[in-house]
Amino acid sequence: MSGYTDAQNLCQKVLSRCGSDPAEVLFSTHDGALTRFANNTIHQNVSERNATLSLRCFIDKRAGMATTNRLDDAALDELVRRARTNAQASRADSNDPGLPGPAAYSPAKSFDQPTAETTPRARAQAVGAVCHLAAEKGLNASGAFTTGAGEVAIANSWDLFAYHAATYADFQTVVMSEDSAGHAHASSWRLAEIPVEALGREAILKAERGRKPRSIEPGEYSVVFDPYVTDDLVTMLDFHGMSAQAVLEGRSWMNDRIRIKAMSSLVSIWDDGLDPQGMPLPFDYEGLPKQRVDIVHQGVVESPVYDRATALKAGKTSTGHARPPAQRSMGPFATNLFMAPGEASLEEMIRSTERGLYITRFWYTRLVHPRDCVVTGMTRDGVFVIEKGEVAYPVKNLRFTQSYVNALADVEAVGSETRLLMEDPGGLVTRVPALKISRFRFTGRTA
Repeated sequence: MSGYTDAQNLCQKVLSRCGSDPAEVLFSTHDGALTRFANNTIHQNVSERNATLSLRCFIDKRAGMATTNRLDDAALDELVRRARTNAQASRADSNDPGLPGPAAYSPAKSFDQPTAETTPRARAQAVGAVCHLAAEKGLNASGAFTTGAGEVAIANSWDLFAYHAATYADFQTVVMSEDSAGHAHASSWRLAEIPVEALGREAILKAERGRKPRSIEPGEYSVVFDPYVTDDLVTMLDFHGMSAQAVLEGRSWMNDRIRIKAMSSLVSIWDDGLDPQGMPLPFDYEGLPKQRVDIVHQGVVESPVYDRATALKAGKTSTGHARPPAQRSMGPFATNLFMAPGEASLEEMIRSTERGLYITRFWYTRLVHPRDCVVTGMTRDGVFVIEKGEVAYPVKNLRFTQSYVNALADVEAVGSETRLLMEDPGGLVTRVPALKISRFRFTGRTA
């Protein structure tokens, strides 16, 4: 970790080398460690420390970019030279909005010193407890426990500077028997909020329940979803339509649905980079403050997220959702997504189901049609038949092809508890509840 002052000084050293050419600097550090296990044994413990410095330099309307992880003076000189060379070789981009001026953002706390200082021994002890529990049941546990810290700083020639430091912790496991599996996962920026042993017990219970699965016919079923499935629903809706660029290009599920009620009144989805219940980042990668954006409010489709380029095209204001420079051509992106909890427990949703399926996880989901967010994929790590309000027996995995928009239109109940789930450090996170949906279409068996 460099800290605010050192990060600011480094950015200024780069900008001063650019002279009169406008420029933008992105500086980030990452100090992370991972303990990976399989067959009830830790087999890998690794740590990584890195710093990345990216520069965008502008010559007229031509932009050139260069990146390095060396921070000595000679490397900074070379960085500026390469960025200028790339700018001179680039075409002018009339759609580039240029660099923003200084912007005030509200600091957000997401740094926890005990998490940053997590030792390999602490991770190993937590993982060991899960492996021991699995071995007692004749099951095999595998997975990973990840902890780390990082920082990001953004500066440009128009006196903009933004800085944020954060920590993260993530535990996930799959516990398997010869014919079943169970999965559990949780994330936080505070290590103390990751109940590793409880997560292990959750996965073990699913694996025990899932032994000797039966075959059932594909078709349309009432379903109860764990938060891990809800995460997939929200994530796919994000990847394939919450961006203003997707809307402007006419390939979003939001097209022709904005200000229309397209989902159940129980469904509200929003992005909020300041909420400490997520993984806060108070500004985007242009250095602009993040705004809370209601994507869906009580079933009504409200708004995509914007960066400066898409806001300029749409006659809007940026909501603070620009990606890093190397990804910016892909358009803005929502990275701190929430779905509103409801009033039902998972057990109550199961008890209210006469016949249906309890599904714990989706896997290998892929887009079929963007305008309705039709997705195909498979179940994994636990599928169970519900009969007369009880989990009756496990069944083999199924393949589905289903519009996620239509699925969320058929939501009957929403869980009262939510789970924070991280994709990758610094990437997309969701905080989501369990769901009960009246109908969901399964199109085939996986085996």
